[in-house]
Order: sequence, then structure tokens, then C-alpha cells
Amino acid sequence: MWRNSQSLYSKLVFSRNPNPNPTFLTSSSISSLDAIVRPFSIASDGTRTVGSTINTTSLSARDAVDLARHYGRCYCELSKARLSMLVVATSGTGFVLGSGNIIDFGGLFWTCAGTMMVAASANSLNQVFEINNDAKMKRTMRRPLPSGRLSIPHAVTWASSVGVAGTAILACKANMLAAGLAASNLLLYAFVYTPLKQIHPVNTWVGAVVGAIPPLLGWAAAAGQVSLNGMILPAALYFWQIPHFMALAYLCRDDYAAGGYRMLSFADASGRRTAVVALRNSLYLIPLGFIAYDWGVTSGWFCLESSLLTLAISAAAFAFYRDRTKQKARRMFHASLLYLPVFMSGLIVHRVTDNQQGLVQDNSEKTVELSSSSGTLEQENENVRSQNKARWPAAGSPAKSPVAYASVAPFPFLPAPIYSAD
Repeated sequence: MWRNSQSLYSKLVFSRNPNPNPTFLTSSSISSLDAIVRPFSIASDGTRTVGSTINTTSLSARDAVDLARHYGRCYCELSKARLSMLVVATSGTGFVLGSGNIIDFGGLFWTCAGTMMVAASANSLNQVFEINNDAKMKRTMRRPLPSGRLSIPHAVTWASSVGVAGTAILACKANMLAAGLAASNLLLYAFVYTPLKQIHPVNTWVGAVVGAIPPLLGWAAAAGQVSLNGMILPAALYFWQIPHFMALAYLCRDDYAAGGYRMLSFADASGRRTAVVALRNSLYLIPLGFIAYDWGVTSGWFCLESSLLTLAISAAAFAFYRDRTKQKARRMFHASLLYLPVFMSGLIVHRVTDNQQGLVQDNSEKTVELSSSSGTLEQENENVRSQNKARWPAAGSPAKSPVAYASVAPFPFLPAPIYSAD
């Protein structure tokens, strides 16, 4: 009966054999298909005979796995998974820096999960709005929407779902401040930065603001507020993004021009303005290590390490300024890729907890108390010396007569007698 009910998969398998014999299989073919065609039985003549057809349930499961794999790959590309993971890393670093002595790993997990979903939503909406532009660029024409692997309604549904879910997770598991920062960043990226890319080169600086908000989101999720100490990592991300993107825009300026994007490098044929902007913002990164140490966020070792790291990326930017070639731009791009993870790792390793800050503050207060005590004792000694000088004449000065002392002490209202010197 199984001969009349072969499945599609069985036909595909047996079609590879030029002389198919689905009833009787040789020992070699059985060994290769033993894991696929089961169960089987032994016929009376000793040959192996397939006992039943491939289960359609297994085929449906395989189709489901293939379908899930297809959509999973599409969702990863639509969400820009690597870029979203970088956003999560910055948010998680901000959470650790704002945690103080004890890190709430449960809160860290939910913060990273919510940030990942909101970032995926923003990137998906970005590709929905730029589908026509992406179709013109070699770098992006194979994305799910330009290639037709996903439809626009499907992508919008995915982006809306993960965006709402991520914001809700941050509101429930973190706080409303973190959720508000996430929602505002999604709107800023999808509805301000994305259309601005086709209008004016200022979009690069708007995008830098978008990239600086996630670490602030993480700090707010941990501390429940935004303080001045929490602005160090966002400032680093803001200034870091400029040389990073200037190098990318210089390398891909022909592709960006074909896509209709207004970048600074598009109207800068020599590349000088692009290189100047990259170098200037690299130099802005230099004092951040000292500021982190001076504000008590990190130890002094981070100040040294950050300075050396920033000098390295500044040297790459200066090399690009002197020789504006794609090789130098690529080197600056790679230097920027190295800078950010090392900088964030240094912040985490050398961060100063609340206990350490309290210990430093107590020591400083004790030092101030000792200094004030020393100053008080010195002042008292000075007063005693002044009184002694007033009471006893200094050596070498003419001695007063006893009457003068008497006139001053018992009768202070009487003038002291004056004696003429003989």
C-alpha cells in the first residue's frame, strides 16, 4: 500500500537513483537512508523492505524548522542584530556604572532585553522607510525588504510589536524614566534621523545623540535618576561616533551618493572637511578619562589607560587628515572599532563603588579636620606669643619705669609719666 502513497520527500530522494526500486533496496542504499526511511522489516527472502512511508509529521516539522530559520534570518537582518547588540552593550555598561555597590543582575537582564527589542524596532522602521534607497546601494540591496524576502506590512508589524514590548518591559522591570528614554530614542531615530539623512549632513550629529542615549538609559534604569556622573559614557559615545561614521562615510561615499543620502563627505571631494571633523572629535575624547577620575567614577588607572587609548584613535585620525586615502580612512575606522569596547571595559574594571567613594570622602574629611586642628593650635600659639610680647619687652628695648606699669595697670585712665632722658 505504501507504493501508492509516497511522499514528496521520498520521490525527491529516490529520483536521485536512475533505476529506482522503492520496494527493494540494496544494503548500501539502506545504510545511507536508514535514518530517513523507518521503520523497516525483513522480508521472507531475506531482503530489506521498507515498512511504511516517511511520516508527514516529520516533513511538517522540517518545513516549520526551515520556515523559522528563514524568518529568523530575516528578522536578524531587519533588526541589524550586530548594531543592536552594540547598543545593548552600551546600555548594560551604563547600568553597571549606575548600580553602586551591588549589581542587580535581574534588572540588568531585563534592561538589556528591553533595550534590544527597542533597538530592533528602530532599525526595522529605518529599513521600512529606506527601502527604495537601500535597493540602490550595493551594501544594502540584499536586505530583506529590497530583496523581497519580507513584505512591508510584515516588517511594520514586527517593528511595532517588539518596540511596544521592549518599552513595556523597561517600564515594568526598570522604571518609567528608562522606558521614556527608550521610547524617545526610538522616535528620534526612526522619525527624525532617518528622513534627515536625505535632507542635510547634520543627520550625523543627530545620529550621535541617538547613540549616546542608551548608556544614559542603562544608568537611569539602575539609579532611578540621571546624574552628572552618568554623562561620561554618553559623552564618549557622542564624540566617538563622529570619527567612526566619518571614516565609514568616506569609504562608502559613492554608495551613499547612489542611495540619495546627504553626508558631509558627499560635498567634500578632497576629504579635508571630513578629516578635520573626525580629528576634532577624537581630540574631544582625551579629557574624559581625567573627568571620570576627578568625579570619582573610576580610579586613576583608568585616567592613564583612557588617555593612551584616545591618543591612539587621535593618531589614526591625524594620519587620515594628512593623507586622505581609503587606506587611512579604513585604519581610522578599525581604530574606532577597537576604542569603544576597550573604553567601556576600562570603565567597568576601574569603576569606584559607593563604599570606596565613602572611604575616600571620610579620609578627606579627616584630613580637613586635622588641618583645621593644626591651624587652630597654630593660631592659639600665635595669640600666646602676642600676649607675651605685650607683657614683656623685647630684648634690647628700653625698660619702662615701675611707675609706668603702675599707671597702666591699676589706673588705666591715667596717662603714664614721661621721663626725659638725661
